[in-house]
Amino acid sequence: MSHYDVLIVGAGVAGCALAHALSTLQRPKPLRICLLERSLAEPDRIVGELLQPGGVIALQKLGMEDCLDGIDAIPMRGYCVVLGGQPVQIPYPDADEGRSFHHGRFIQTLRKKAKQAVGVDVIEATVTELVECQVTGRVLGVRAIRKQEAGEGAETAAAEKETFLADLTVVADGCFSNFRTKVLGEVGVKPALKSYFVGVILDDAHLPIAQHGTVVLVKGHGPVLLYQIGQHDTRMLVDLKDPLPADIKETILTDIMPQLPTSLQEPVRIALEKDRLRRMPNSFLPPAEQGGRHTKEGVFLLGDSWNMRHPLTGGGMTVAFNDVVTLRDLLRDVDDFGDWKAVSGVLHRWHWSRKRFASTINVLSLALYDLFGADDENLEVLRTGCFKYFELGGNCIREPASLLSGTKQSTLLLAYHFFAVALYAIWVMFTHPRQVGTTDAGKPVYARPRMDEYPFLAVKCVQVLWTACMVFMPLIWTEIRWW
Repeated sequence: MSHYDVLIVGAGVAGCALAHALSTLQRPKPLRICLLERSLAEPDRIVGELLQPGGVIALQKLGMEDCLDGIDAIPMRGYCVVLGGQPVQIPYPDADEGRSFHHGRFIQTLRKKAKQAVGVDVIEATVTELVECQVTGRVLGVRAIRKQEAGEGAETAAAEKETFLADLTVVADGCFSNFRTKVLGEVGVKPALKSYFVGVILDDAHLPIAQHGTVVLVKGHGPVLLYQIGQHDTRMLVDLKDPLPADIKETILTDIMPQLPTSLQEPVRIALEKDRLRRMPNSFLPPAEQGGRHTKEGVFLLGDSWNMRHPLTGGGMTVAFNDVVTLRDLLRDVDDFGDWKAVSGVLHRWHWSRKRFASTINVLSLALYDLFGADDENLEVLRTGCFKYFELGGNCIREPASLLSGTKQSTLLLAYHFFAVALYAIWVMFTHPRQVGTTDAGKPVYARPRMDEYPFLAVKCVQVLWTACMVFMPLIWTEIRWW
């Protein structure tokens, strides 16, 4: 049986960052921190490969910016959105840079950094249960099974559970958390499945704009996201709704690939022939306040185990690193992590102080996904309006890009631009040419709306505004509710 000041379950993005952050706190005696991870082998995932500029800044605040070195990370300078074959560039403002990389390589450098931190023990073990006080119900630690190493010619010994105790337990075991319901109790909600990302890696593909993530808006399906994760590797993620098609590969080849930029179609075809398709659920989980009477004492959740947003905007790791920065600063004044009243107060302040940053990224990810993955006529109008809004340039790109990059935190600014897009979409609907048919040669024919169509469009503009409200307002509600 081992006893620590802090026990962290999960050596992923959030867990490694918190272990290192807590080790840097100035205290009379260094904290003893245990970081438990089921497998310390390099993970192989298709998400968690893009770190926005706001996440890079947070990594610098944690003193972990060198974790981006030596992993073939690619500078990210913005986005390129493609609709109907037409691209629009959305650069990060002020020459800000993000990074994209192979997820597993980044995780291994984070783990290495955590192992080097003072007072941190990194142990390969599978956590099976929380240890609770039989009288108060407070979490005292965990039980885990260490990974057994078999000798040559010998069978692995029967695994035994080992108890790890701590004044404070942090669960950061990711989106498939085994302990979410146990920790949150009555305030917890189940993650809502929004879609799936199906991913492959393209060899030596050329994106429309170098060092820019590419978002292709395709008809009939969700958006396609492409970004370079190595000198020769480009990740492609195809968003597909639930239920997934019976033949995913054929759906991509016949429905989606022809809508991609011409330069990407051959690399996609080759990748589908030789690479296996990987898929990952895209879920939404609003944050619930922790530390109150409805959640377990002695433990709290961190990272994707507690709060998830759609990965379209690549904001997950940025939120996680900024959460750790805020949490580190608040825990600096807690002398005894066994004092649950003091820790509970920190969790309350953390929950609300992180809102300005995390809520912006959370709401933006879902709102953009609903627009980019438009599946009805009103959302289609909003999607077209959003693309045309970006074409205006100036602050119509600069401020949304700063929100997307995580360098500006303002839910009010996000609301302003979202409804500006809605109003501009209505203007576009009344004034811009739209396809009304095709020629004998199959070419599209465009025309502006006639005066006799205005009454119908007036009714439609009310429907579009209502749809915009129904997209945005429920997302805001999930962030401001306090119970």
